[in-house]
Amino acid sequence: MSSINERLKQLKVVPVIAINNADDAVPLGKVLVENGLPCAEITFRTPAAAQAIKNMRAAFPDMLIGAGTVLNAATVDAAIDAGVDFIVSPGFNPTTVKYCQQRNMPIIPGVNNPSLVEQAMEMGLDTLKFFPAGPSGGVGMLKALTAVYPVSFMPTGGVSAANINDYLGVKAVLACGGTWMVPGDLIDNQQWDEIALLVKEAVAALA
Repeated sequence: MSSINERLKQLKVVPVIAINNADDAVPLGKVLVENGLPCAEITFRTPAAAQAIKNMRAAFPDMLIGAGTVLNAATVDAAIDAGVDFIVSPGFNPTTVKYCQQRNMPIIPGVNNPSLVEQAMEMGLDTLKFFPAGPSGGVGMLKALTAVYPVSFMPTGGVSAANINDYLGVKAVLACGGTWMVPGDLIDNQQWDEIALLVKEAVAALA
């Protein structure tokens, strides 16, 4: 995880993307790379996810690409076959975590309370997704968790341009996941110039 953690720390924000047409993956990746955010978490919320990852990976081999909303071993396999660097899940599923560990694939599972953090640590994990960040207490809850546990977090869910620097101000936060710079309707309508502007603004706003 250390090399991925370093890259996440440098990037500070991970665009969380639901893509409906795999053909949009390459132009979207081009927008991200050219505007200072060479990273994507492609969520398995749509049937196009695996092919979108394959397309983006082929076009941008050095890009940091994660698979999101990974809920089971079959999706882990699909994500690995597509060429991801890491896996993200919304919750903490020990079965999925074990399977990723067996396949030597870094996973960042979602947690939002002390008990889940401890269960994750028990399995050797030290990088966790704080999800859903906003509804789970936001920066205040995150500060409480980081005061107790020696783990790193990637808050996602309710993170926006307005509050991302509050989250990044917490020492244990590597990066934040967000959707505001990659809106689904703009992707569907192939409005690459508009997305480029949002990505530029997101990068410029980082502390």
